[in-house]
Amino acid sequence: MNFTIRKSVKNDMPQVLELIKELAIFEKEPDAVEVTVEDLQQDGFGEHPSFLCFVAEVNAKIEGIALIYNRYSTWKGRAIHLEDLIVRESMRGTGIGTALLDEVIKYGHSIGVKRINWEVLDWNEPAIAFYENKGATVMRDWDVVQLSEEGIKNYISKL
Repeated sequence: MNFTIRKSVKNDMPQVLELIKELAIFEKEPDAVEVTVEDLQQDGFGEHPSFLCFVAEVNAKIEGIALIYNRYSTWKGRAIHLEDLIVRESMRGTGIGTALLDEVIKYGHSIGVKRINWEVLDWNEPAIAFYENKGATVMRDWDVVQLSEEGIKNYISKL
């Protein structure tokens, strides 16, 4: 399979959003995606981009993405977070996921990060096996903690 991995450009965001929505369906949350093409374009390509996205392109169509952003570890220092690695379901097993992960790891190494973090759903055994096969540690004794927009508002209202 011939594909190209490259940094995304602003005009890629409609196709990136398609993949994000496909992931939401896979993760059984089809109505959870609130981000828009405009949000992605503004947040990823403004004066201070909030993320960097690599895309996998096959015949001028984006078939996979890896979206990352900067983090900081109080124990390790500079880090990046892999928010999502998405490969269109019909393209899984073609090497696109590996190539996207390779690009993220090479990028992190090139900028000198001490760690790359990401999450995986505990029921997504194929993804867990994929990451462990690549040498990643799946830390099953940690729980992800989030405060939603509504939760933030509720929190603030009690201050």
